[in-house]
Amino acid sequence: MTKKLLAAFLLTTALVSAGCGDDHPEEEGVDAEACEHLQNGPATSVFAWPGTNNPPSEIHADHRRYDITLMSGPDGNSGFVLFAASEAADYVIYTNADVPLSITTASGEAVDIEESTSSSRGCTDIKGRHVVPLTVGTHYLTFGPTSVATVGVLVEESHGGHGHEH
Repeated sequence: MTKKLLAAFLLTTALVSAGCGDDHPEEEGVDAEACEHLQNGPATSVFAWPGTNNPPSEIHADHRRYDITLMSGPDGNSGFVLFAASEAADYVIYTNADVPLSITTASGEAVDIEESTSSSRGCTDIKGRHVVPLTVGTHYLTFGPTSVATVGVLVEESHGGHGHEH
């Protein structure tokens, strides 16, 4: 009996940590993939800007962690980056730090975050998991204010299965 329980535990652990496969039939698969990318990259460093004086950095849903450096301000560190949704869908925005997130469209309309948690069952590196329905077009992702100087961010489209290359 103990061997069967151990085997079941090891199989479950292997499935959760399998990371980036060709199919993710459930959201837990998306979380496992996000965990792998948050831990191992690939990564790109960008700056989040506090205002509109500088052209904002862009991030993408491209299986890449973006290490976003936030700008210091009177209320803490904050800033925004651009994300262009290529299709109308639910997207999951993962962060490796528990930081406030707000989203607006390019025309300034607030976008409701459907679901927001500060953890994931299968990955302790996920400190923020935000499910957001986005329309096609450019969106502003604003992080902060927070005491965190840099936040790792990964955007994944939320759907049952998809394939991609590393």
